[in-house]
Amino acid sequence: MERVIASALAAWLFSTPLFAAEKLDAKNNETPINIAANPQAIAKIPPGFHFVNPGYLTVATSASNSPPIGLWASDNKTLIGSDPDFARLLADSLGLKLKLVPAAWEDWPLGITAGRYDVAMFNIAVTEERKQKFDFATYRADNHAFAVKADSAITAINGREDVAGKRIIVGSGTNQEKILLSWDAKNRAQGLAPVQPIYLNDDASATLALLSGRADASFGPQAMAAWKVASRGQTKIVGHGPFRAWVAVTTKKGNGLDVALQQAINGAIASGQYQQVLARWGEQEEAVVASQVNPAGIVYQ
Repeated sequence: MERVIASALAAWLFSTPLFAAEKLDAKNNETPINIAANPQAIAKIPPGFHFVNPGYLTVATSASNSPPIGLWASDNKTLIGSDPDFARLLADSLGLKLKLVPAAWEDWPLGITAGRYDVAMFNIAVTEERKQKFDFATYRADNHAFAVKADSAITAINGREDVAGKRIIVGSGTNQEKILLSWDAKNRAQGLAPVQPIYLNDDASATLALLSGRADASFGPQAMAAWKVASRGQTKIVGHGPFRAWVAVTTKKGNGLDVALQQAINGAIASGQYQQVLARWGEQEEAVVASQVNPAGIVYQ
């Protein structure tokens, strides 16, 4: 049975965030937000730690155009978004330069394990399964949202019965896929119509499929769904997943970097740059009071 992963998240308001009424434009967010080096965070870097590229924090992040989490700037070569912004705050705090490496979602686990990246930032949710191989320092609390075309007759998706018989866009290998397939299995056992998952990891293709009527709904991160509502007005949010999840900077299990990352995040929270990043990407509702290392994660049953 799915469970809420922390009591601090129990008060989540299951409605479109207030910022969805505001017009958001990524072009306004291309100027970097920087922060001073944090001596306390630097002191927590394990002695003799070998960064993948000396003097740099090498961060794997999404290569897809998925605002507000990650997208290409107007020059079509610079990665911007909330994850690149947070990555910059981490690198600055640790006294390092930032090296962003565009990658596919499917690549980050092996890349971290093989030592190609110091950390990964892909809107990665903490799960008990992932904690067996990776260490985490949280920086957001995210939910999953169901979105439909603005003029869709679908007004609410509040549980598994509501997805029966629908064509739903979902990313392969994501927590949303696990939720959807679990719901579908229970629905089929009760004789309800099966879900038709539509696997489109490219956000542009997913949006086109939804707006053209080739899909009934999409199921993905709350932040991305809310950004589309606020910036385009072509879609609406009609429901959320069964729980909210900790989103975390992810690093190799046991390398000791997690506590330095945690200190860097907490320093940015204290100095205000953390809140600046959230505000300009419309993610205020996902703020955390403090970063946690390896908190209780999602369990699928």
